[in-house]
Amino acid sequence: MRLLCLAVCLASGTVVAADVPLPALIDAAVAAKQQSEEVAVAPQADAHTLIRRTTLDLVGRPATPQEVAAFVTSTDADKRAKLVDRLLASPAFARYQAYLFEAMLNGDSGGKNGGGLREYLTTALRENRPWDQMFREMMLPDESDAARKGASDFLRPKLNDTDRLTTEVAVAFFGVNVSCAQCHDHPHVSGWTQDHFYGMKSFLARSYDAGGTVGERAAGLVKYKPTKGPERQAKLMFLTGTVVDSDTVRELTKDEQKKDKELADKAKASKKAPPPPPFSARAKLVDVALEPKNVGYLSKNIVNRLWHRFLGFGLVNPLDQLHAENRPSHPGLLEALAKDTVAHQFDLKRLLRGIVLSETYSRSSRYDSEDFPLPSEFAVAQLKPLTPVQLGTALKLANTDPKTFDGMKSEDVEKRVEQIESQARGFASMIAMPTDHFQIGVSEALLFSNGDRVQKEFLSDGGGTLLGRLKTEKDATAAAKLMIETVFGRPAADGEAKAFADFAARRTDRQSDAYRHMLWALVTSAEFRFNH
Repeated sequence: MRLLCLAVCLASGTVVAADVPLPALIDAAVAAKQQSEEVAVAPQADAHTLIRRTTLDLVGRPATPQEVAAFVTSTDADKRAKLVDRLLASPAFARYQAYLFEAMLNGDSGGKNGGGLREYLTTALRENRPWDQMFREMMLPDESDAARKGASDFLRPKLNDTDRLTTEVAVAFFGVNVSCAQCHDHPHVSGWTQDHFYGMKSFLARSYDAGGTVGERAAGLVKYKPTKGPERQAKLMFLTGTVVDSDTVRELTKDEQKKDKELADKAKASKKAPPPPPFSARAKLVDVALEPKNVGYLSKNIVNRLWHRFLGFGLVNPLDQLHAENRPSHPGLLEALAKDTVAHQFDLKRLLRGIVLSETYSRSSRYDSEDFPLPSEFAVAQLKPLTPVQLGTALKLANTDPKTFDGMKSEDVEKRVEQIESQARGFASMIAMPTDHFQIGVSEALLFSNGDRVQKEFLSDGGGTLLGRLKTEKDATAAAKLMIETVFGRPAADGEAKAFADFAARRTDRQSDAYRHMLWALVTSAEFRFNH
């Protein structure tokens, strides 16, 4: 009955009680839509799939064989919550999520360079800094503050193109691509006009690169030519239409220009950012964005981004079209999660924990019907291609002798996996970050088909490797079972071990090569390439 009441509240927009656990809130909203549309749902995923999925999503690697065995055989009713809490507390959580946030914030240039922004994000996520605080720190970087060092790497690379800066700030933090309103009012969204684009640009146009640091001028004026009528002067205007009045919306005087140049030259010489102006338009943008009447853009965007990251499909799609003309699949749920996020001070770990402990997240990716549901119905788990870091680390672990982790304490496992992750980093840089509608590219296919690097890095048979251990294995069936369990994190299915053993039996004169071919077949399979 309580779930029914929850579903009704979410559908009607009624405020949900603060004590409702996030997983229950999520499941009630999703189930209500499934029932109203008579959508059959997939069963819950089995334990082997669930620990692989959760570990990959939270810390960027598959679970070790020992972790799998402990989870699958545990009879603890709270084992799933304990798994999630352990992973959230892991150093690997901050490290991997920082990699994903960098890719989210810096687009194609993110996720690979691992520079100052990655370091900042890793520290901030390890401390579980609130997202609104991280937003403020990235928009108002202070390189003299050790806790915020590296945050400027979000703004600084974009400062030479203010139009790009305006668009990417709006997309990254507010889920809105305002670039379509740059040359004319938005053709598909009645409420988006040129005033919105240039209003946002006015907050940012005064910012500049001051010798590798972020500076800001004391005044500034943005002009634009509308599709009809004379040239206009833009106001400081947020996406909601909130206008900030300021006497600094003007051209700089000659004295101000001279002073501005002196500050910029001094900053370049000292390699320290110039002091902020008395009135900072960029700081005002942050303040306005966090006002109660406007904060929904920031909160809904981060909810939608993380939902997409863990469920494989957003509540609003595309992710940069969070506006009134693009209705969410579950409006009440998005609103409730956004309000909960604000109410709990933008606690990202709380939000993630709620998502991954829901039954919506833990559904199987197998669906026993040809009438496959829409991804927006969340009736079956979406296949998510492994990110470069996930793939590189998974490949290293696939050819690691499981005995490596025998008897290890959890902190020692963490250290060993971090070493493996580091060893795979070079290879990961060669793999493209997956996007929606992912297809394996030609370069990746060729790399796995005939690349020497794959052979040398992931299919060697030296000490400590799975293939090295299998060289001493006399029983081909036992070898096949061990290989499948190590690579896929599950027991061999009926017929799999026999097929592999038969393959090895026909190559007794070159058994090591046979095992290498078998391992290659497993790590190039769809089951390995995707988080399912």
